[in-house]
Amino acid sequence: MSGQPLSPDDVSRIIEMAWEDRTPFEAIESQFGLSESLVIDLMRREMKASSFRLWRRRVSGRKTKHSAKRPAVVLRAYAPTQYKR
Repeated sequence: MSGQPLSPDDVSRIIEMAWEDRTPFEAIESQFGLSESLVIDLMRREMKASSFRLWRRRVSGRKTKHSAKRPAVVLRAYAPTQYKR
C-alpha cells in the first residue's frame, strides 16, 4: 500500500470486492494496492469474528479468487450484469 490511510468508502468497497465470488484478489491489489494477506488482515480487523470465519471458509481454495487459477477465457473481474447502468 502507498502508506495513505484508506477512506471508509475504500474499506467498504474492499470488503464488498472480497465477498464477491468472481473478484480476484489481484483486482483488489491493482485498485487499492493491498495484497491478499493485507486484505485478509483488513477483513479480520473490520468484521465480526464469526463473519470473518465464514468469509475465510468461503474464499479458501476458491479458484475464482485468484487470477492464475481462473480459466483463461475469463478476463473480467465481475459479471457483465453486476453493475447495470
